[in-house]
Amino acid sequence: MANVVEMYHIFKSFGPVQALQNASLCLGYGEVLGLVGDNAAGKSTLMKVLTGAYSADSGTIHFDNAQVQWASPHESRLAGIEMVYQDFALAGNLDIRSNIFLGRELAQPVVMGHGLRLLDEKQMEDAARRLLERLKIEIRSVRLKVDNLSGGQRQAVAIARATAFQAKVVIMDEPTAALAVQEVAKVLEIIRGLKEHNIAVIIISHRLQDIFQVCDRIMVLRQGRNVGERQVSETTMDEIVALMVGAKEDNPESLHSVAAGI
Repeated sequence: MANVVEMYHIFKSFGPVQALQNASLCLGYGEVLGLVGDNAAGKSTLMKVLTGAYSADSGTIHFDNAQVQWASPHESRLAGIEMVYQDFALAGNLDIRSNIFLGRELAQPVVMGHGLRLLDEKQMEDAARRLLERLKIEIRSVRLKVDNLSGGQRQAVAIARATAFQAKVVIMDEPTAALAVQEVAKVLEIIRGLKEHNIAVIIISHRLQDIFQVCDRIMVLRQGRNVGERQVSETTMDEIVALMVGAKEDNPESLHSVAAGI
């Protein structure tokens, strides 16, 4: 499988605290990767390095077959990396359509030659509806305000917004936290649907049962280091937990670290 993301030998420190120590990560096109580890394992820091929120102290990043060094999350977003945050980062007072196009609104042609442009609400509404249909998200109207949606529906809208502008990679931070069981199932179904559109996904989650349901592969970080990588079909929750807490130490015969052989 060709890789859309390759991160090699990433180091990042904050004063005396070494948050990442020779961390590496690879992600294939259309792959769903579970990124797991205990608190302070380095998961969020690694993703912030990938998106340009942090600059690595050393290491290299390749995205879509080119070496990159983002100066900001805005740059990585323009290139096709989207982040879905745990709090959804939606504007509750706006409708679904407006949230999907927030900051990327579609406008009608120049009005009366004065350079004024009006929002093309009809085009945004049609595009938002098609996007929800493509992702099999069942919400009766894109004119509903986000404040009136359930937690699962809000997560679905956040995912839709992330994929609306030709995203190649979507990073999700605890996408099923605080959702009801039925809503969790629907969000996982949407994530599976992203594979059909060749969108790669990285899921940061403590809910291993969800990771095992939807991911192709799991990568484990501990204290800023790679300690294991497994195909979901070839491992168990017990093994992943053991790697997370250090009960099963890394060795060349039992673990396949991401950084091995680089």
